[in-house]
Amino acid sequence: MTLTDTINGAARRLPAWPIYIVGLIPAGGLFYLGLTGGLGPEPVKVLEHEYGLIALQLLLAGLVISPLRKYSKVNLLKFRRAIGVLSFIYVTLHLLVWLVLDVQIVSEIIKDIYKRPYITIGMVGFLVMLPLALTSNNWSVRKLGAATWRRLHQLTYVAVILGAAHFVMLSKGFQLEPLLYLAAALGLVALRVKWNRRPVPQNG
Repeated sequence: MTLTDTINGAARRLPAWPIYIVGLIPAGGLFYLGLTGGLGPEPVKVLEHEYGLIALQLLLAGLVISPLRKYSKVNLLKFRRAIGVLSFIYVTLHLLVWLVLDVQIVSEIIKDIYKRPYITIGMVGFLVMLPLALTSNNWSVRKLGAATWRRLHQLTYVAVILGAAHFVMLSKGFQLEPLLYLAAALGLVALRVKWNRRPVPQNG
């Protein structure tokens, strides 16, 4: 038995629901550290950053699953929905920390959304992810139809690029890490777009 067979066998036996529990542990741990002084002198900023970064990492992880199956035959598709929902949860936490703990003043929040491009892009990314989160269930697949549901969830490509661009734009000066995330996002999306193209039938 190969390593791929072993991984696929374990994945078939493991239910998806523990992914939610394990995935939420960092959220609670970071919040606890923030309350107890473990995030340094600016815990709100660190918490906001970490939640956003985890959300972006989860979005990228969700996009990696299909290439992983295609090129290595490792099949983790059953966990993709849980990863996607977790990414939305962390984006929401990222947003809530900014709204409730950082800015707090409604007029300033509105002003920032309109006047700061990186915040505008971040908000658009959140709005793009909202229908994805709301339809990440079997009822929505049945109601919309599989083809329509798949087309809707191609908005994931938009969300991950917006998230990576948001990270690059909010970073001060030249920083390699945000650029690597953006490159990974663009590369994975380009790969998926290439796969989704259908060959044009030849006449004759």
